[in-house]
Amino acid sequence: MAESIQLTAPNNVTYTQPTGLFINNEFVPAQSGETLTTVNPFDESIIAAVASAGTDDVDLAVAAAREAFQAPEWRSMGASERGLLLCRLADLCERDQEILATIDAWDNGKPYDSALNEDVAEVISVFRYYGGWADKIQGRTIETSDAKLAYTRHEPVGVCGQIIPWNYPAMMAAWKLGPALACGNTVVLKAAEQTPLSILYLATLVKEAGFPKGVVNVLNGSGTVAGAAIAGHLGVDKIAFTGSTPTGKAIMKAAANNLKAITLETGGKSPLLVFEDANLDQAVKWSHVGIMSNMGQICTATSRIYVQDSIYDTFVEKFKQYTIENSKVGSQFDPAVNHGPQVSKTQRDRILQYVESAKSEGAELVLGGGVPQAGDKGYFIEPTIFKDTNREMKAVREEVFGPFVVIQAFNSQEDAIKKANDTEFGLGAAVFTENITRGHKVAAAIEAGMVWINSSQDSHFAIPFGGYKQSGIGRELGEYALSAYTQVKAVHVNLGSWL
Repeated sequence: MAESIQLTAPNNVTYTQPTGLFINNEFVPAQSGETLTTVNPFDESIIAAVASAGTDDVDLAVAAAREAFQAPEWRSMGASERGLLLCRLADLCERDQEILATIDAWDNGKPYDSALNEDVAEVISVFRYYGGWADKIQGRTIETSDAKLAYTRHEPVGVCGQIIPWNYPAMMAAWKLGPALACGNTVVLKAAEQTPLSILYLATLVKEAGFPKGVVNVLNGSGTVAGAAIAGHLGVDKIAFTGSTPTGKAIMKAAANNLKAITLETGGKSPLLVFEDANLDQAVKWSHVGIMSNMGQICTATSRIYVQDSIYDTFVEKFKQYTIENSKVGSQFDPAVNHGPQVSKTQRDRILQYVESAKSEGAELVLGGGVPQAGDKGYFIEPTIFKDTNREMKAVREEVFGPFVVIQAFNSQEDAIKKANDTEFGLGAAVFTENITRGHKVAAAIEAGMVWINSSQDSHFAIPFGGYKQSGIGRELGEYALSAYTQVKAVHVNLGSWL
């Protein structure tokens, strides 16, 4: 199999697509010769076949990363120079932003404008942000006595295994690569098997930016083979994973073999609370953004909406109408479309099972629940709203990961908080109220790593991202992410003499 091919996307963007594994700054075939195919979820056509890594390929990538970590070209590189490499990578991503956006739209199904103006824009910002941090990772001197000088050094962890999801391919790669590289680590990154293409293209930019060989290695392959091999590899010092909670638990078990440091960002079932004093029009708009953007394929999606009983019926009707008026379903390359297909047939069928489950358990279907292009190809799901739900329903308790929202009423602030916290997850939450005291008190009471007041999903690369409970361990983004990619060494210097 050739290690690159020429592709022309449906929007007529032509580019060179790497198809091999990226190890030591070169694209190579999988040792087994195995491949995986990636599919356009709009029409189910095959886009490309790429190399699929086995355990032998993981061994090679980890060995390359270990050698690079110990080599003077990287280990002795000045922190400012590392920062310049990240900024150069950001510049290259900006230069090729239309290609990166095209690839993720084609491979994932998300609307092109979202891929360009949200995902790739964040990729560029994240690399520049951590480029600025590279020479500001500092230890401290600690006062004890005149006879001792004590100080700390923040040193890189070593070889970092990073496993990213399919919902934001290029963006999730940047979230993990940025802080790891700023701190001086080396990386073996595995893309999701559903969306491998943009990460392989990003690897070409890593090489062009001037990163030494072996510093960044990119593998494709199944989670059960390549992902499991990375998580359990004795040559990997840290694992960072974004994906489902069950997979996160399996990775945590595998990482125990050598006590790897771990960062996990896993599932969510985020609540959104609408109090009777909220600006209702704003609450409706943000509620739509919170669950329908990216076709609901967001770990922090505010997929449980709780509305105060005095405004419940009004909210449901307004939310339904707003969703009807602001959901244009179709091709990801149609500028009028803001709702593309789900990423795969498996994901679409899973959502349909939750629709049937909600119906059978007595929830009232307000909107959607079906396939909008019956008889045509493509993995589409209509924006779906259920009301009059309760905590016993499967669709209320489990993460659906689609444009699927459940709504129920609450009668007091205490009731709202109780309902919001009644979940094994704790990733995000949103609160809508014009009462500033209530907003802050409810935000403090909700068991979640992130709470939005009068908005939903508007994260920022400088603000930490992560969850409580079974939504993960550690934080990504912002200064907080740096602590996940450094270890602290204490140095004691005796300035006195032994008497």
